[in-house]
Amino acid sequence: MGCTGSSRAKGDENTKKIRKPKPWKHSEPITRAQLKQMRDEFWDTAPHYGGRKEIWDALQAAAEADLTLAQAIVDSAGVIVQAPDLTICYDERGAKYELPKLCIM
Repeated sequence: MGCTGSSRAKGDENTKKIRKPKPWKHSEPITRAQLKQMRDEFWDTAPHYGGRKEIWDALQAAAEADLTLAQAIVDSAGVIVQAPDLTICYDERGAKYELPKLCIM
């Protein structure tokens, strides 16, 4: 038996809370500048992987923000979070967005 107060509100079934990802490690030691360059290269080319540019922009903003702001960004952009660490997301049209862990702060 469950409490009546523990039921989910209507519309919350598909909402996943974002959580901080596990630390990412490169196979070889890299500098902060190299990491920044790798992130910049991904975000510059991300729209070419498919999906909409405005969703990629929202995901970039969310990936670089603290958890509370990131949650607000994905909620307002209509992003459906499949993996709570933002590595797999979908837009309202069903397009898939995969983020490498190196881009999520």
